[in-house]
Amino acid sequence: MSVIAVAPFVLRDVVMTIGTDDYAKHLSTVKFAPAYDTVKWQGLTPDASFTDLSNPTWTCAISYAQDWETEDSLAQYLLENAGQQKVAVFKPKGAATGKPVFTATLTIVPGDIGGDVNTVQTSTVTLGVVGAPVKSVSA
Repeated sequence: MSVIAVAPFVLRDVVMTIGTDDYAKHLSTVKFAPAYDTVKWQGLTPDASFTDLSNPTWTCAISYAQDWETEDSLAQYLLENAGQQKVAVFKPKGAATGKPVFTATLTIVPGDIGGDVNTVQTSTVTLGVVGAPVKSVSA
């Protein structure tokens, strides 16, 4: 049996473009996640059972600082483009050559406006992913 090496990383100095703009400075979280449904069928005898999984449905959760003053801020972009599909490129290890790149088409939803007193106003939204993220390597 082979012993497989591991190379965990800390998420910092990323690139996250939505459409043509890099919103990495606006974001504190980017997380693509699959969800599966369990499919079950039970026949009329105990040994006549079937269990399987559906194809995954992907989402992309992002947390960001609300900015309603800067033209083209992420908060304003999400509000202005709600319901549209936009291509996103996530480079979790930055723009360096040979590092992983994840590309996905996201369905845009707007986030919260406002929040608690005496805090930086943030929002978290879950964007739908059309299909699944595609992994490549930066050139």
